[in-house]
Amino acid sequence: MTFSLVVRDGERFGVAASSSSPAVAARVVHLRPGVGAATSQNITDPTLGTGLLDALAGHGDPARALADVTGAARNAATIEYRQLTVLGRTGPGHAYSGSRTLGTYAAATADGAVAAGNMLCGAHLPGVLLDAYAAATGELEERLLTAMKAAVAAGGEEGPVRSAGLAVVADAGWRVTDLRVDWAEDPVDRLGDLLDVWLPQRDDYVRRGLDPASSPSYGVPGDL
Repeated sequence: MTFSLVVRDGERFGVAASSSSPAVAARVVHLRPGVGAATSQNITDPTLGTGLLDALAGHGDPARALADVTGAARNAATIEYRQLTVLGRTGPGHAYSGSRTLGTYAAATADGAVAAGNMLCGAHLPGVLLDAYAAATGELEERLLTAMKAAVAAGGEEGPVRSAGLAVVADAGWRVTDLRVDWAEDPVDRLGDLLDVWLPQRDDYVRRGLDPASSPSYGVPGDL
């Protein structure tokens, strides 16, 4: 019920995801500044995303992090229902799809990126995400959105997409972008509308967090 894209861009990590179920980004997207990014999807267990990043923080090896989580005894009874991706500070992304992953499922990896999905219209979708992202221009958030739109245009999920989200971490120490559309008829397009509002203000909000004395005015009534 989900397709996602995880990317690295210098010191930044980004994830975009969409699903036929509500509030996909609240459950699927996992990011940690200076460490990496992961997704936990398909009959989602969000603790697996946290586990991937904890393991990655410990030893820095995404392939080993994936093996740590998928091979853990505590996950043995349920891991075949899960689809996971993980990306570290160097090298390609890695993916796991258990044998009980729903519908048509697939994953694709590249240096600095990994895409995966389940209940897809076809196994080509992760490749579409990677290709569209590689060809896109603009800010990281814009490239992630371009890739998501390309995947929807290429058929997306077998059923209608109802939620979408996009998040980026950078050296500020938090998610400098964290946008969600939790339920809508056209969530990826709505996500683009949110990004149009957010992106021109993103860096100002980072400055407000890091150096409030020099930050620009909010420009709203009551802001003196």
